[in-house]
Amino acid sequence: MGGPAVAVSGAALIVVSVAVTIAIGPAGISVSEVAAVVGARLGGPESGLSVIREGIVWDLRLPRTLLAAICGAGLGLCGAVMQSLLRNPLADPFVLGVSSGASTGAVLVVILGVGGGALSLSGGAFAGACLSFALVMLLSRLSGGTTAKVVLSGVAVMQLFSALTSFVIFASGTAQQTRGVMFWLLGSLSGASWTDVGLCVGALVVALTVFASRASALDAFAFGDDAAASLGVSVARNRTVLLVAAALLTAVLVSACGAIGFVGLVLPHAARALVGPGHRMLLPTTALAGAVFMVWVDAAARTLFDPQELPVGVMTSLIGVPVFVLILHRARRPW
Repeated sequence: MGGPAVAVSGAALIVVSVAVTIAIGPAGISVSEVAAVVGARLGGPESGLSVIREGIVWDLRLPRTLLAAICGAGLGLCGAVMQSLLRNPLADPFVLGVSSGASTGAVLVVILGVGGGALSLSGGAFAGACLSFALVMLLSRLSGGTTAKVVLSGVAVMQLFSALTSFVIFASGTAQQTRGVMFWLLGSLSGASWTDVGLCVGALVVALTVFASRASALDAFAFGDDAAASLGVSVARNRTVLLVAAALLTAVLVSACGAIGFVGLVLPHAARALVGPGHRMLLPTTALAGAVFMVWVDAAARTLFDPQELPVGVMTSLIGVPVFVLILHRARRPW
């Protein structure tokens, strides 16, 4: 299947998935009603639904479902880039310490009140994610700046910020604060808004543009830094640009959705099994697969245990682990 066919079929699958999953829930809204509400909001005829039912579609379920799709696409993209850039099939978007830094920033705002009310949970998470990534880059640069040093620096920073998060929760968190922040740390799309959707779309478009423009460099990185340099790739510059783009996209997504694991690890492997390792096809396929995957996972997370909601990160791990084992079992050469 060629690139245009993959793009068209993938886009159609996303549209269908979004429409169907929005209709899933206790309100009993049909797919045709979803289409009517969206059409009305985009300038078409009135939907004919009550204000409450229209609000459920437009203000609650649609931004949440779109944010799930954006989050899945972005995390999948970052995972594909990190696995090729670091030549590590177990790399994911959080290997740079972004997730643990975001967690620390979030608990500092929620539990200790850092920012004096001027900084939201998402803002604190984004600031913490950027700080942790900056520390990773500083440590790796001081220790030589090689790919291995980046990974080791990421592991060290991840452990540091994870310990800080646990310490703050243990030392100062009340039972209610701890429950709320732990739900967010496991991944939550329950507070999704159109503002979150806009910010995440912007970050995704910018990062995807950067990744696509360096698809050839990513192909070369898969063979190692020396091989990439022999092919005329500026190793240090391209690595820095790709790491920064992946880290910033991950930071934006984590600040909006929390730490949703396993998407960036599993989806790139599934995409490689479909279209091969070439990044011109791998990147869009991973993004499309991640979007569809997260839309359905989020629908399951909010409906399976209704009226209670399961954190999305728990669902991605429960689904992702068996899928990853299956991929490893069926592929003679998983990398």
